[in-house]
Amino acid sequence: MTRILAAAAMAVVLSAGPVLAQNKIQIGCTATSDCASAMLAIDEGVFKKHGIDAEMVLIGINSNIPAAILSNSIQVGGPTSTVFLQAADGGLDLVAIGGASVMSPVTNNNVAAFVKNGITINSPKDFVGKKVGAPGLGAFLHVLFVKWLVEKGVDPKQVNFVEVTFPTMMDIMKSGSVDAVLTGEPFVTRMTNAGLGSVGARYAAELGRTEPIIFYATSREWAEKNPETVKKFRAAIAETAPIVNSDREKASVSISKFTKQPIELVKATPPNRSEPSLKPEQLAWWIDIMSSQKMLQSKLDLNKLILK
Repeated sequence: MTRILAAAAMAVVLSAGPVLAQNKIQIGCTATSDCASAMLAIDEGVFKKHGIDAEMVLIGINSNIPAAILSNSIQVGGPTSTVFLQAADGGLDLVAIGGASVMSPVTNNNVAAFVKNGITINSPKDFVGKKVGAPGLGAFLHVLFVKWLVEKGVDPKQVNFVEVTFPTMMDIMKSGSVDAVLTGEPFVTRMTNAGLGSVGARYAAELGRTEPIIFYATSREWAEKNPETVKKFRAAIAETAPIVNSDREKASVSISKFTKQPIELVKATPPNRSEPSLKPEQLAWWIDIMSSQKMLQSKLDLNKLILK
């Protein structure tokens, strides 16, 4: 009888295996505050409350996120709008399942082109001939900077762009191997306090946009196989996004923990605004900008890119 009960118990465990695995997810994001709603959902137990066992995974460069999703290294990622759209344009079958962060008048000022000591930037044209590090070519900060240059009458082809990850920016600036980096807080404050240089331009503030920065995405195949997990994920993000926007203390603790940034620095800067909803029309501006920069080759169907 004991053996029968043990066998029955084992059968239950084995039969539950796929369900448990289905609810265990890894969420990949870069070292910014944009995925704060997911960070907080883990730290506050909101994901667990909704039946999801989630883990945050640090991704060095945003443009690596689509490949990480499709290789199943992560199940959900936080690509920038530009990285996501470029991946979709390239034929990768990704789908957005919820919003993470948006540009806003308060947080646009956090974005900057930070220049090393000895480099003087008095106007946009002073970036011509400079070597500028971006945390992902084709990612949010890079595309936005190119848009700003164009609006200021500067040919972006005359700027030498290279990829530099957020965590290595301080070392790169110390080495002098780039003239400037496209970055955000708290990295701007950290590099300023370290005496590595100064802000050359607050280009996001000058553009003054409110479109999505980062949203949560997965493969269409995974989303279709795991509709209940997607539903639970959305519910958890919707619950934590208002906390990110209203409770600086809680948000800062989670952001500091994930990004490995000093808590004092994180607290000094408001995180990018969390917005869980995502509508097709919110991506239209990005498509227009990317098309003008010849980053897209096909005509994307916005209604297919966001899971309903």
